[in-house]
Amino acid sequence: MRRVLPFPIVCAVLASLAWAPAPDALQAGRTRTYYVAADEVVWDYLPSGIDQTTGKPVDGKGIDFVTRGPNAFGTKYKKTLYREYTDGTFTTLKPQPAAWEHLGFLGPLLRGVVGDTIHVVFKNQTRFRVSMHPHGVFYKKDSEGAPYQDGTATADQGDDGVAPGAQHVYDWPIPERAGPAHGDGSSILWMYHSHTHETEDVNAGLMGPIIVTARGQARADGSPTDVDKEFVVAFAEVDELKSLLLDDNINTYLPNPADFKKACPRAPGLIMAACSIPGVVTINRKETMNGYTFGNMPMPVMKVGDRVRWYLMSSTNFEFHSPHWHGNTVVAMHMRTDVTSLVPMGMVVADMVPDDPGIWLFHCHVADHLDAGMIARYKVDPK
Repeated sequence: MRRVLPFPIVCAVLASLAWAPAPDALQAGRTRTYYVAADEVVWDYLPSGIDQTTGKPVDGKGIDFVTRGPNAFGTKYKKTLYREYTDGTFTTLKPQPAAWEHLGFLGPLLRGVVGDTIHVVFKNQTRFRVSMHPHGVFYKKDSEGAPYQDGTATADQGDDGVAPGAQHVYDWPIPERAGPAHGDGSSILWMYHSHTHETEDVNAGLMGPIIVTARGQARADGSPTDVDKEFVVAFAEVDELKSLLLDDNINTYLPNPADFKKACPRAPGLIMAACSIPGVVTINRKETMNGYTFGNMPMPVMKVGDRVRWYLMSSTNFEFHSPHWHGNTVVAMHMRTDVTSLVPMGMVVADMVPDDPGIWLFHCHVADHLDAGMIARYKVDPK
């Protein structure tokens, strides 16, 4: 016998089909636009002039990382950094919220949710060709930001190295494979950096973070709904002898530039100096956290019981780091710990629910890095 559904049920089924969103609508995200420029600025690795973890002058364990001299640059260097502007005129810098002051010399935080597209209007305000190359997200050849023999035509090469004064638009869609994987939390870390002369560009400072949040787990601004505080920290070893601006720094900060250039001749092209002056390589290799040394990074602040997510990253040099939190523990790489690890250009997410109030050290446990200033503090307020 043929069964006939009651009329009210039929109406309900038809109504649900009529109002169900199309599959494409379920996948559609938003376009998040950022105006980013590469600027030439002066950066101070030790803006307070002292070791903030001790309140005393810097003790470099026999190495003077601070004083300027005939062959020593001191703590200030000319850098090329990514900075965010309010619009496409690139006349007004976008203010940095207090919660993100700890980003230091990193480029602006770019956010997206799975299904979104990150749309970057980029302007090169330096004297060198530079680019923006992202990790993890999707990009076509005109948004890769890296020059090499890839068989592309001229139209797809404008992203490779944007000329001084010129602009380029980078579009980076965020598919599922760029979002959190099974076992990840609600958000993960990627990064972007210039890849035109990669070694020199990154050592000059052209590097920044991307945070991608899972679909359905994000606030309107793209931040994860199950996290109260987020912090991005780059354990960044910076070799100033490999910087785009090495010649500028020699001419600006040394009393006898010609003598230095004879002792530390630069190879053809943008390649590091081969320096014969003892100790010069060491004092110009800055072991930093977001571009700050010896506790000068602004302290990340949280409360007991906050759901805190730390996004950790490293740079392109011979970098192997052991980030260590005093006072509290994290869950990183599926284990409970207070020490995790970073490899060159590594990215790690660590979740913390602090239960021990106070001001605590946060540093690299590699001895040479710690002695050279790769140390900061974080603060946990009572609940």
